[in-house]
Amino acid sequence: MEIVFLLLLIGLMAFALGVGFPVAFALPGAAVLSIGAAALCGQLIAGDPSAYFAQGGPVQWLTAGVTNFRGIYWEAERDTLIAIPLFVFMGIMLQRSKIAEDLLVCMAQLFGPLPGGLGISVVFVGALLAATTGIVGATVVAMGLISLPAMMRHNYSNALSSGTIAASGTLGQIIPPSIVLIILADQLSSAVDQASAGRKAYYKATTGEFSMPSEFDVVSASAGDMFMGAFVPGLLLVALYMVFIFVTAMVRPRLAPPVPYEGSYDRDFALRVLVTLVPPLALIFIVLGSILSGIATVNQAGAIGAVGATIMAGTRLYDGRPRAQWPAHLALGAAVVMVAIATLSPINVKSIQPGDLGALSLAVIAAMVFVFALLWAGWRTYKVDDTLRAVMTETAKTSSLVFIILLGAAMLTAAFRAFGGEEVVRDFLLDLPGGFWMQFFIVMAVIFILGFFLDFIEIAVVVVPIVAPILLLSPEANATAVWLGVMVGLNIQTSFLTPPFGFALFYLRGVAPPSVTTLQMYKGVVAFIALQLLALFVCAQAPKLVNYLPTRISLLSDTAPPPLNPRLQFCIEDRLLPEYAAREGDLRAAVAAVRALDLSLLPARTQQDLKAALEKAEKTFALVGAIETTAATVAAATPGYEPLHREVRYLQRQIAQQEQTIARVTGEYERIERNADPDLGHVAELRAEIEHLQSAIVEERGRIPASWETDHKVFLELQQAEDRARKAYRANVDQAYLPVRDALKVIDDTPRLAALRPLLEELQGLVNAPDPLAGIERLGEANSAISAVEGAGDVRSEVASARRVLRANTPDAAKARQHMNAALERFTRELDWRQRAQSQLGAGLRAYEQAIRDSIGLRQQRALPRNRALEVANCSAAHRDVSLYF
Repeated sequence: MEIVFLLLLIGLMAFALGVGFPVAFALPGAAVLSIGAAALCGQLIAGDPSAYFAQGGPVQWLTAGVTNFRGIYWEAERDTLIAIPLFVFMGIMLQRSKIAEDLLVCMAQLFGPLPGGLGISVVFVGALLAATTGIVGATVVAMGLISLPAMMRHNYSNALSSGTIAASGTLGQIIPPSIVLIILADQLSSAVDQASAGRKAYYKATTGEFSMPSEFDVVSASAGDMFMGAFVPGLLLVALYMVFIFVTAMVRPRLAPPVPYEGSYDRDFALRVLVTLVPPLALIFIVLGSILSGIATVNQAGAIGAVGATIMAGTRLYDGRPRAQWPAHLALGAAVVMVAIATLSPINVKSIQPGDLGALSLAVIAAMVFVFALLWAGWRTYKVDDTLRAVMTETAKTSSLVFIILLGAAMLTAAFRAFGGEEVVRDFLLDLPGGFWMQFFIVMAVIFILGFFLDFIEIAVVVVPIVAPILLLSPEANATAVWLGVMVGLNIQTSFLTPPFGFALFYLRGVAPPSVTTLQMYKGVVAFIALQLLALFVCAQAPKLVNYLPTRISLLSDTAPPPLNPRLQFCIEDRLLPEYAAREGDLRAAVAAVRALDLSLLPARTQQDLKAALEKAEKTFALVGAIETTAATVAAATPGYEPLHREVRYLQRQIAQQEQTIARVTGEYERIERNADPDLGHVAELRAEIEHLQSAIVEERGRIPASWETDHKVFLELQQAEDRARKAYRANVDQAYLPVRDALKVIDDTPRLAALRPLLEELQGLVNAPDPLAGIERLGEANSAISAVEGAGDVRSEVASARRVLRANTPDAAKARQHMNAALERFTRELDWRQRAQSQLGAGLRAYEQAIRDSIGLRQQRALPRNRALEVANCSAAHRDVSLYF
């Protein structure tokens, strides 16, 4: 019966949307009505209001919906949602201030003489507006009002003109900063958690291991990652549009003839182009650059964009008047001063030093000037055509629409899960032959079809939470959340162009003259829809286009994961291991050079550790060979074993699903039997269903090949041999490098140790004084200073002991003096061998450490060197099939 109410839920939602009922009320209304109907029927027919729910009852699911409501409402301050109104404000402000109009006119004059140049200029400006506004309606309307009459006047095809304008206006959905990417990042955050839990459970069920290695876990995504992941696909789409228009103009010139510029391309024209292009490009650079460099989070970048748009608008609205540029010049100058201070004389406000007062005063003045410039520009936007009020009103409307739909979708998703909808979708997708890629194709096809009827927000908040956990769970593709989100974003973008409810077509229809027919618009967008699908296909086949940029930025940032991170090991070794053969001679020569040094100058323990490290360094080459041998064995066995593994895992999933169904049906069967007057007919049906499922399980188990256990055991042993070889290599190189690094740290800290002599002599004098208790506080301060010196633990231990005996209930001054004398003796011996080692061994050990740092010592570095980071980013950006480990 759950399926009946699931269909009722979908039917109510479709009916409400079809008759034009507001989306914000159609989604939660369908959820409440379907849950209420299920509870009422359960009470009337089965005597239990929870009878027709997959699990739980109506109160639980209504409460779950309310909880989702509150969760989104009370967490609206999180980055993925608070950025929405900021970017909306930025986009509307730029559109209302006619900056978009300036761009279109200027670019049309620049590109017009080229074949299809006017259309190319529309795409170029659409890309710029997408990176600064992201508001489809505003972009399409602005370009429709300005470009369409010009294109018609110059004999452009109505179909090509309308298609170019509509498609270019939708670029804001995929080129960051984009509202849809922010929403997708928010939806995918919970999907990643579900997929991660599901993959861990799947790993445990198939391998019997309690915990799954973290390198096999699902890779999550933030809004910033989504922005960077969508950047290259967005540029790819722009390039496809431009190439299509250019080729069309070359093949059929009458559809897009060149438009000669009546003026001259002189210095004044170049200056006008720069003045028009530089401000929006600078805003794009600042907003996206602050995210890329890690200076700002997404919501902070949104605030930067909103401030920049306000200053630009205040300048543009006063164009031609006296002092029109002053707010922009003041803001720019103040910003330059603050950046210079932050670069040349960084200030920590929490611990201001006397020398910082001058820089701090200058920074405060610059900040005040910037705020004054912002208020001045804001006052102008308020006074001129009431622009500020109109922008804020439109921002509130757009943001409210987004948030209300998010809240309604939370209720709908709760109801969908209440009736087992997720299980139905999951079972359907998992039952498909072809694995992940067939599931992905079906999901993309469904989203594309839904785009004919639903808006992008409804698709993002209703469909994505249901299908994303299923797709991310699959270890076959091991897809990242960034890649999946960008794929969905590219697909959703077509919803603006696909009839009958393509919103970009509606916007354009509202401003287009009657001579441009609706049919011509539909014909015009067909080619651009095909180009969007082509971009989707290219990014699906080449995931590096999506994953590389966020991975590269992550590995090169100040907060980059260390090379010890388990996720990086496969790619590090994939690039590093082949180099050992080429560098073996140099590395062995470096080891031999250290062996030739007089290591007897070092303490016995340090000597032993270094000698053991050198032996392990020479052992590295044999361990690398073992990895290559075992990896080659696994690779050779994979083609014969992989089809068997996929077949058996598919059958086992089928069996697990049937066992879950048996458990659910058995629960319903037992509940009915407990009734005072059970429905015997229904009981018989449930018994028959259980028997059918049990026989199906027996049949599925019989289809598992007899050789499975043996073949699986053999392949598992090969995998384990490779895993052991890799673990042995990792442990070996760590032990080969750490003693060298530690010895160098101790030797390099010799000057700091020598600088402690006056302090220790002072402490000895305090302890030998008539009142040694007066030196307790100084002993404590000295203890911290000695602790900062690498390898001075023995000296610090004696000083700490002296302090401890003085602080005892019965202070022992004589014992304290003994400890201080011992501290000075240890200090003298320590300093003596360190100074000799520094002069005779320091250069040799340092040369050796530098020789092995990028190979044997790579795992122990704080972060990957730039060249290694780029190699690992290129490797990590590809999807790695790890299904054979499950």
